[in-house]
Amino acid sequence: MFQVGEFIIYENRGICKVEGIAELSLPGAVKGQQYYELKPVFEEAGKIYSAVDSNKVMMRQVLTKEEANELIEDIPNIPEMRIGDEKYREMKYKEAVHSCDCRQWVSIIKTLYTRRQNRLEQGKKTTNTDERYFKKAENNLHGELAIALGMEKSTMGEFIHNRLNTLRGEQV
Repeated sequence: MFQVGEFIIYENRGICKVEGIAELSLPGAVKGQQYYELKPVFEEAGKIYSAVDSNKVMMRQVLTKEEANELIEDIPNIPEMRIGDEKYREMKYKEAVHSCDCRQWVSIIKTLYTRRQNRLEQGKKTTNTDERYFKKAENNLHGELAIALGMEKSTMGEFIHNRLNTLRGEQV
C-alpha cells in the first residue's frame, strides 16, 4: 500500500502524488472500498481515484535516487526493441509505454531514435506513430528520473546525455 505524500507511477498518467486514501462517496465507488486520491505531477488539472486493492491498473513506486543513477549508467547496455513484423510495431510500442518499466522506456527511446536517424538518412520523415510513442516514453522516463533525482524534468535530457558522456570519458 502506498502512503500519503509518496510519488508513484500510474500506468497511463505517469508520475502521481498520493494525496489521500479514503472511502469515496462518488457515484460508481464501491461502499467500504479504500481509494487512492492521486494528483498527476506534470499536469495542471485532474485527480485520479484508484482502488487501493485494484490490480487492473499498473502502479508502482518511483525509483530511488540510487536506482535512477544505476539506470542511467546502464542505458548503454539496454538493448533496442526487436520488432520483426511491421504490423505489430505500434502494439509493441504501446506495450512498452504502458509497462511502467523504465528499461522498456529506454529501449523504445533508443529504438525510435535509431529509426528516426535511419529514416532521415533515407530522406523520409518520422512517422506520427513513432513520434507519439517516443514522446510518451521520453516524458515518462524524464519525469520519473526528475522526481527520483530531485531535478527539473526539463533538464533530464541534457543531464542524461552529459552523464553518459562522462561515463565514456568524453568531455562534457
